Amino acid sequence: MRLSKLKYILIEDSLYRELIYKTSRYNFSSFFRKITRSDISILFAITFVLLFSSCKKEVTRIDKNNQAKSTIKYAKGFDIVDDNGIKKLIIKSAYQNSEEVFEYMIQKKKTDRIIDYKYEVIEVPIQIIVVTSTTHIPMIELLNEETSIIGFPYAKYVSSEKTRQLIDDGKITEIGKESSLNTEILLALQPELVVGYSVSAADKSLTTIQKSGIHVIYNGDWLEETPLGRAEWIKFFGILFDKEKQADSIFKAIETNYLEAKNIALKSTNKPTILSGAIMSKDIWNLPAGESFVAQFLKDANLDYLWQNSEGKGSLSLSFESVFDKAQNADFWIAPGYFASKEQLLSSNQIYAEFNAFKNDKIYTPSTKKGKTGGVIYYELAPTRPDLVLKDLIKITNSVLLPNYELTFFEKMQ
Repeated sequence: MRLSKLKYILIEDSLYRELIYKTSRYNFSSFFRKITRSDISILFAITFVLLFSSCKKEVTRIDKNNQAKSTIKYAKGFDIVDDNGIKKLIIKSAYQNSEEVFEYMIQKKKTDRIIDYKYEVIEVPIQIIVVTSTTHIPMIELLNEETSIIGFPYAKYVSSEKTRQLIDDGKITEIGKESSLNTEILLALQPELVVGYSVSAADKSLTTIQKSGIHVIYNGDWLEETPLGRAEWIKFFGILFDKEKQADSIFKAIETNYLEAKNIALKSTNKPTILSGAIMSKDIWNLPAGESFVAQFLKDANLDYLWQNSEGKGSLSLSFESVFDKAQNADFWIAPGYFASKEQLLSSNQIYAEFNAFKNDKIYTPSTKKGKTGGVIYYELAPTRPDLVLKDLIKITNSVLLPNYELTFFEKMQ
């Protein structure tokens, strides 16, 4: 499938036409008035005005006895709460095994500061932003805010057409290679906010940026354990761009589409057996654990994933022999690692030819559908569109259930 078709699915689909909002930007400025010590009369006059204003204008304060109301339904790694009139963004899982909770007060620009607040204040809407993961791009595009992006590391991986064009036009600056950020370039850009990404600890480059006075917030969408939990991170960007209603509407449409597909799959009595993953090294096969988000996809597609009862939310590392004994006769082999063809599989290990899924041409991979510069579209877009991933799985394994649907991410391995 060409990327233009993905654009049609993402933007022109009737389900989403109503979700694309035009937005206007507003530039605000502030001024300061200098008062000399000698001008006593002006000092008293201004003091009087300030005292009068404080009597007329209420300033919101935190009521610790008030219970905060959450707007998040599936995601576990972040929360958005209204705590007695104070809007807060809470990051619970900034990176793997993170024990620290980061809390930010969200406040619209040019409003009175809430006093006595101990957390970092983020003024919205953000108009100049740097993001660091391709998974951020589709969410920002759905909110029509891709022109706010001024920097991205290793932009070669970006496949989304609108953002790809901004990169090609020189409007998005390269700020590093993969996990290595160029702090000098990043500081020169002076973004209002950097949305960071880190695997196991606070990124040293981002810590340097933060010390310079630029806001940094970690996005842990990849740590979510359910497909809808990952997609709900669009609300994270919604609050930053002051587009909460739009983000809620977009997510609601994705959720509805996902649950409808799930209900269609549950009507089928046909439950094909599924194998996933491949040998990575030293005859060790890595495949999704039974409590992982991948296993949840397979469960929601009403499939018999052979390791669905295993424990763990990440991956399993099993011997090839144990996998072969259990999955030699599996009906389908979904996502065989980074292999893009059966020839590549056999060049890695001839034993793959012994699986029934290999013999019957029932291997499906997302690795062959790439963007203009070689980025795998699945890794960028799938977290935002789990509904399309689920439909792919249903179409592959029970095509009669979705007769008019065409695969978005996967295709049969040749």
